Amino acid sequence: MTAKPEMTAAEIASAVAACKMSALDATDAALARIAQHDGILNSFTDVTADRARAKARAIDADMAAGRTVGPLAGVPFAVKNLFDVAGLPTRAGSKINRDLAPARRDATLIERMEAAGAVLVGALNMGEYAYDFTGENIHDGPSRNPHDTTRMSGGSSGGSGSAVGGALVPIALGSDTNGSIRVPSSFCGVFGLKPTYGRLSRARSFPFVASLDHLGPLARSVTDLALAYDAMQGPDADDGACSTRAVEPVTPLLDESISGLRVAIAGGHFQKNVFPEAVEAVSRIAKALGATQVVDVPEASRARAAAYVITTTEGASLHLDRLRKRPGDFDPAVRDRLIAGAMVPAALVDRAQKFRRWYRAQLTEVFKSVDVLLAPATPCTAPKLGQVNFNLDGVELPVRANIGIHTQPISFIGLPVVAVPVPLEPLPIGVQIICAPWREDIALRVAHALEKMGVVAAPAPRGF
Repeated sequence: MTAKPEMTAAEIASAVAACKMSALDATDAALARIAQHDGILNSFTDVTADRARAKARAIDADMAAGRTVGPLAGVPFAVKNLFDVAGLPTRAGSKINRDLAPARRDATLIERMEAAGAVLVGALNMGEYAYDFTGENIHDGPSRNPHDTTRMSGGSSGGSGSAVGGALVPIALGSDTNGSIRVPSSFCGVFGLKPTYGRLSRARSFPFVASLDHLGPLARSVTDLALAYDAMQGPDADDGACSTRAVEPVTPLLDESISGLRVAIAGGHFQKNVFPEAVEAVSRIAKALGATQVVDVPEASRARAAAYVITTTEGASLHLDRLRKRPGDFDPAVRDRLIAGAMVPAALVDRAQKFRRWYRAQLTEVFKSVDVLLAPATPCTAPKLGQVNFNLDGVELPVRANIGIHTQPISFIGLPVVAVPVPLEPLPIGVQIICAPWREDIALRVAHALEKMGVVAAPAPRGF
């Protein structure tokens, strides 16, 4: 049996476990696709072919010896290059970090994926230091949209979205501070999971904003998303923010009925600043779920503003020494935002943090009466590479700063979200399925039900 680009992770693992395909065949097929197409997509910055083949051979040896293989046996995956990969400098999309010594140990989530049988095939392009929504990188070039290579992949996990959307790998890992999993998922037409803050370990990954950073998977199916999420769950003493909650598997729950769930449409802020395609995508999903109730999310616009304050000040603090010593080695757009963050008055940061507590309490109240909120993932489909401005509600605004207008108010308080791709023509666009903390199971069940209905799907790449 030959591995084909359209095969899901679950299908690959099932074929390997049934001895219908070797892990090495699956790995070689992924490496061949990367070699064939990544010159166009530019999603990878490092391909770990030797390591991948060694891991695949070890899995095949375990199979031959009758030893148990994991639920992701033989599944190729790749990671945003802010994850530590043993033997590689953790570049985090930057020029400066390339001078770092190679990482001595993999990030926790890589270790857990490989313990489940997955095979790491490389590291992925990203916006510099994760301060980006476009997928454009001045050092490595832009990762490109697999449905139209003249368009943005989204950021900052642009390489992750491009690689999965382009069917180079069935699963990729990314990070999401203000929307950096959900935006590429939306633009590239794939599923993405931003888990509850603290649910998945961030150990041995390069930070951006410690109080907002999440790590999570992108995939071409909900089952694959759930399999990866389950493999990565669990406490980790190496990340002080990682929850001590026990593993709560979601894959066995995907087919449970969603008929009793209370689904509402997020109103107010989330129904403004949208293009017609975003309105259509939310409408299709709401109709499929029978959702008619509109729930206002109080002060969501202020939440976005407060997220900006926290993001730029924490980011500036992290990079202050680099800004002083090597300012010319930054992307100028990133450098200038970080310098501005270093000058934000402490009183504003204090107010943003106090507002954050208030806003969390308000959303806690909302989730007492609903189980799921629906909202756009992005205000539009993928803009053209290099596009500077777009028109939102009659106002000319910068693209880079406003792509995350609907994701920032959600990650601000660490809620779990599944971004689901609605396959519109000519380009897909994502919708956020938002739930209360620790209810990834509900978000994934709803996403799975929509996938079975045919309302959401990862379209085959058609831009190359």
